[in-house]
Amino acid sequence: MNIQTDTLAELAKEATIGGMGTTVDREIPVIDLSDFDNRKHEIADALWQASVDIGFFQVYNHGIAQDDIDAAFDTAWTFFELPAEVKAKTPMPKGINAGWEFKAQVRPSTGTPDNKESFQLTRPDMIRLNLWPSEDDLPGFREKMLRFERQNWQLGMRILSCFALKMGFAEDFFTKVHDPSSDQYQSTLRLIHYMSMEGAKPEDFMSWRAGAHSDFDCLTILHQKEGEGGLQVCPGKDAALKEWTDVPPRKGYITCNIGDMLMRWSDDQLQSTLHRVRMPRENEYMGRRLSLPFFCQANRDAVIEGPLGKYEAITAGEYLTRRINANFAKK
Repeated sequence: MNIQTDTLAELAKEATIGGMGTTVDREIPVIDLSDFDNRKHEIADALWQASVDIGFFQVYNHGIAQDDIDAAFDTAWTFFELPAEVKAKTPMPKGINAGWEFKAQVRPSTGTPDNKESFQLTRPDMIRLNLWPSEDDLPGFREKMLRFERQNWQLGMRILSCFALKMGFAEDFFTKVHDPSSDQYQSTLRLIHYMSMEGAKPEDFMSWRAGAHSDFDCLTILHQKEGEGGLQVCPGKDAALKEWTDVPPRKGYITCNIGDMLMRWSDDQLQSTLHRVRMPRENEYMGRRLSLPFFCQANRDAVIEGPLGKYEAITAGEYLTRRINANFAKK
């Protein structure tokens, strides 16, 4: 299949699912990662089954301390609480997955900007483009975020090693193509601030905090705060039905999903799942909402080529650039 054609097909899938749809109950798989080395084959089977069936799952006993997660949320707020003119010192360049953006992400599913701002940390770009907030503006921010980024990378590589095992690759295959020591590294920690809806007008609730989409990456590791809901999923195989399921945040659990990059790498054996963040409903929490996703995105020079040869080979850099450019408004 032609590279350009199948990339456009993924975007076209999103463009059909921008409406409200209906809400249904589904079971979101929950997977225990404890005693990982001794239980790896058992865990790999559970991850594979969840990712074939729905593409979304939650993990616990995952190795990232709750205190570290709470500290990362607190640190993220220190950035978003800066004046706009200070945040604007680190703008997100066109086609680059790093820096600050404000209501710039336009989903193909809606054609309107998401009601959020975000700061994206992709380590080589942060240095190359001078996108870190200065120590004068935000003391300690860089050090704390880099530590949290590393913790998420380690968890992501453990999970991806299970998929490598099931796909017939060497168990360290995905670790090598997500090498953080390379200047081609493009995995990203994203801090996302969804605006408060307190005192909003009724018509404001007709938009989305984040319109329906699938992720561009191999694997997303998502941290949310209990009580700050809104995440909904719709498995790709059910997209035509437009039936969505709420995934409430749970303390101690991390929500994960398969992205389009791994779906392609698996020759569509694994499912990237459509998801969105809806506006709060009456009697739900209306305040500002923060989420911290980490996107395991293979290094720019990694070649995406599945074991079955279904798709033409493409570098992860070219693939990601096309997806970013299709989802952000022109500057």
